[in-house]
Amino acid sequence: MRNVTAAALTLALAAAAAAPAAATSTSSKPSTDGLWRMDGYGTILSLDGGTLQEFQTTSVSCLKGGSARRTGAGEYTDAYGTVQTVRPGPGRDRATLRPEPSVGHRALRRIKELPADCTRPTPKDPRTSFDVFWHSFAENYPFFAAKGVDWQDMRDRYRPKVHKNTTRKELFGIFSDMVRPLYDAHVAVQDGEQIFAQVRPGTEMPSPQLDAEVKKFVIDRDLKGAPYRQDFANGRITYADLTRGTGRADQGYLRISGFGGYLPENAPYAAHLAELDKALDTILTKDRTQRLNGLIIDLRINGGGSDALGIHIAERLTDKPYVAYAKRTRNHPTDPGRHTRPEPIRVVPADGPRYTGPIAVLTGGSTVSAGETFTQALINRPGGTIRIGQPTQGVFSDVMERNLPNGMTAILPNEEFLNRSGQTYDGTGIPPHLTEPVFTKEEFAKKRDSAFDRAVSVLRNKG
Repeated sequence: MRNVTAAALTLALAAAAAAPAAATSTSSKPSTDGLWRMDGYGTILSLDGGTLQEFQTTSVSCLKGGSARRTGAGEYTDAYGTVQTVRPGPGRDRATLRPEPSVGHRALRRIKELPADCTRPTPKDPRTSFDVFWHSFAENYPFFAAKGVDWQDMRDRYRPKVHKNTTRKELFGIFSDMVRPLYDAHVAVQDGEQIFAQVRPGTEMPSPQLDAEVKKFVIDRDLKGAPYRQDFANGRITYADLTRGTGRADQGYLRISGFGGYLPENAPYAAHLAELDKALDTILTKDRTQRLNGLIIDLRINGGGSDALGIHIAERLTDKPYVAYAKRTRNHPTDPGRHTRPEPIRVVPADGPRYTGPIAVLTGGSTVSAGETFTQALINRPGGTIRIGQPTQGVFSDVMERNLPNGMTAILPNEEFLNRSGQTYDGTGIPPHLTEPVFTKEEFAKKRDSAFDRAVSVLRNKG
């Protein structure tokens, strides 16, 4: 269901949406029942009492997406445990949707009836699948200009190659060739178990094998002799106190390999959040937050996950509220310059002990997606944050999964995460303040970790 999540409205609108709508005494149906078009996501929702049904639309198609059942007031839960919350207002013909693992809200506008394409079968021939694929990107992908890709030219080149006898294998190859020049880790073509996806040249996508190799290297080399070290959240989080020759545990090391996967598969978001809180409560004790003069946060191998979990961690690292970033979404099928109004995503200090001293964030090309939005959330953090290593991967948006008529899936981003200057880091990634090699063959061979050592030195000097 979710745009595999994590735009829509300002916080003022979000606050207004939380207000209860006027109910009629003659009907027990929720005030949000009906048909809704979502701003910026090519989606129509049908809410009918106990059911939410998604329709994925382009200017030439409408296909059924996922569905969810009503599990509470305005709450709909799909088969994967993902909760979508719908709130009415302002006014009878407006509402907002919040997908639980994401951040921000999505604006809904009431419509009277489904488009005609939603009420008739969609042909499953190769040409129709091609057209839906092309339009899904043409109407939603924000970065063609930045990538130097002429998507209209792609249509002109490849559509003549598609005909009624084009095989499934051939069509998969055509789709793959069309998106190949994007080098976007949030773009993929899927047909069952077969997936085409790629990362920015010169970088490596995180994998369990790479994560395990790097984790062992860090423990053996960087954390050797640490007076305290513990894994949390299914091994995705590691914390250690560092002395680094001073005899005092005055620096901390926090390694985060993902913003999810903290519990077995299909555990609901609320359970992952509770597991994260257990880890943070153990790590950021009152004694430790007062004792530490510096904290290293290692995101160099981070496969992403939930942006909301990243914001949750950032709330433990400040005593002053601030804006992490703003989200907006492409909002016109033919004009890539039209967007939803940017929604500021705020970091509000958490209750209880918080660490507010200097932080060094370690990043690299294998810092992906939610690992990058968390890095971005720390840019404006009060208290001092310095980035060390290499640029991040350069993919920030939640990911749309678009069904194609022949059963294939197109996967693409449609959101922008804006900094204070209104720019994004998509494509290039967030650059470090201090450049150091990150897990190169030479670093491994010589048992060096230049980025880690630089962070220890920088924080020592600040302390």
